[in-house]
Amino acid sequence: MSALALSVLLSLVSAVAYAAAAIMQERVAASAPSSQYAPMRRGAWWGAIALSGLGAALHVAALALGPLSLVQPLGALTIVFALPMAALLVGRRAGSTAWRGAIMATVGLAGLLSLTGSADSDTLEGGERLLLALVTTGGVAALFLAARRMHRPVVRSVILAAAAGAAFGVASVFTKTVAVDFTSHSPTAEWPSLLAIAALAGAGMLLSQASYRGAGLAAPLATVTVVNPVLAAAIGLTLFGEHFRYGTTGTLLALGCGVVAAGGLILLTTERPQPEPSRRVAASLPSIPAQREPSDDRPESDGTGAGQTVTPPALR
Repeated sequence: MSALALSVLLSLVSAVAYAAAAIMQERVAASAPSSQYAPMRRGAWWGAIALSGLGAALHVAALALGPLSLVQPLGALTIVFALPMAALLVGRRAGSTAWRGAIMATVGLAGLLSLTGSADSDTLEGGERLLLALVTTGGVAALFLAARRMHRPVVRSVILAAAAGAAFGVASVFTKTVAVDFTSHSPTAEWPSLLAIAALAGAGMLLSQASYRGAGLAAPLATVTVVNPVLAAAIGLTLFGEHFRYGTTGTLLALGCGVVAAGGLILLTTERPQPEPSRRVAASLPSIPAQREPSDDRPESDGTGAGQTVTPPALR
């Protein structure tokens, strides 16, 4: 198996792990809405962290073998895998709009896969890494402050998810630089980049957990999967010297595929979450008026029979 094919396989398994982690995060947010960022007392949240760690490890291995402009778009398949997994694991089925979006995303990503060229071994210098870290920190902080001012849950969720996607995307960029430089430099020289990866990944995890509060699964997950690969692939193409096949024509086709994939993922944000089976059954049941408790304060008769309690014949 070639390095490129192995990179694709690792990316797919990583997307499955991330999808499972997202489903668990959304369930934690739905059952404990007061825990916005780090519900440390919930075992399911720690399970989501473990799955995210597995996905991240596979993602790092994929970045070491394949180009950033390929590995990051494949990560967008997380939302595609999350739809059937949510239906299977928690009984939340996706509607026709969500499936159309998933098909568009799959077709667009397949096009990007076929047009991606070979990996380059370029890396970022120390000054470039520092500038990228500062710009990313400022951007994520600005998005976080903007989200706190939003009152609509969906808008706040999308902004927080965009901040999480930016943090994850730049963390992948730093991961790529570390994976390349470890072959020719001392590991101790990579500590600043490793610290940046840990900080960005941790911030992305907390922001993504907050983004699921009151917004369901599709909107925040689709936002993360759009922002993350678009930002990381753009950095890979501009700073790492990566390219698409067939020159200018291939680049234009890749941009078209990217638009199709992004359109499919954005279409997923318009999908209204389907009610869970238990809630759907409960909503379909007719309402039963509550029975009044018997009272000893019986109304007095006015001589006409009004206000008297009539005892059924069976109880006389």
